[in-house]
Amino acid sequence: MKLDSTGYIIGFAATVCLVASVFVSGSAVALKDKQDENKLLDQQKKVLTVSGLINDDDNSGSNDDEVAELSPEVVRGFFADAKVSPELVSMPGYEGDCDSLDVNTYDVRKAAKDPAQSYVPTENEAKVSQMANCSLVYNVTTPDGKRVIVPIRGPGLWSTLRGYLAVDQADGNTVKGLIFYEHAETPGLGGEVDNSGWRGLWPGRKVYDGDTVSLGVRKGPAGTPEKDPYNVDGLSGATLTGNGVTKAISFWLGPQGFGPFMQSVR
Repeated sequence: MKLDSTGYIIGFAATVCLVASVFVSGSAVALKDKQDENKLLDQQKKVLTVSGLINDDDNSGSNDDEVAELSPEVVRGFFADAKVSPELVSMPGYEGDCDSLDVNTYDVRKAAKDPAQSYVPTENEAKVSQMANCSLVYNVTTPDGKRVIVPIRGPGLWSTLRGYLAVDQADGNTVKGLIFYEHAETPGLGGEVDNSGWRGLWPGRKVYDGDTVSLGVRKGPAGTPEKDPYNVDGLSGATLTGNGVTKAISFWLGPQGFGPFMQSVR
């Protein structure tokens, strides 16, 4: 076959595509376990950060050496020595219990996609279409008190915002931190949910006014936690992202989410 013939060109291109696809597919399969491990490690670091046990590289007072020491072994050590204690909580739409599940291997995200392990909540602004019967929270002991870390998720402009809210276990109401571990918001706009300065506005705010979730992001500046306990400064040019954060908190800390669990904490 001539090298410049149509058949040769098509055959050569098809062979290259086949080899490349096999290589890419093989790499994806081979690296899946490592990717899953890294995702879990990143989430564990976020739990430690929002609880105040460690600083990340955006927080004042941290340094490169400190961040570099956060090896997988160090991070897992926090969980192994009971400073961080995971707990499975039955969600309001589930009448069973979660005692038979292994807290160390249970995958909330996977369970939420399985009809046998999940249910459909009533209509909600956070656009949560499917909820796992059991969800994972973290009880964290720090030098200045105990925290309850609950996962939240809600609609951003371009993505689903997934993060953690830390609440003081002493009153079940005072915010100790907020952090997001996954989103695809616009850098410099909605992506400012990662900004340490904005995250620093959350500690000291209150989640509940009586039994109602009142905490949220307002449009424009808010006052100090003492003067304006239920509002946090809006993100300039990112109103929809801020609204998504508010909706996530309202749903997950409310009666369809962790509201009953937080009531027991309070």
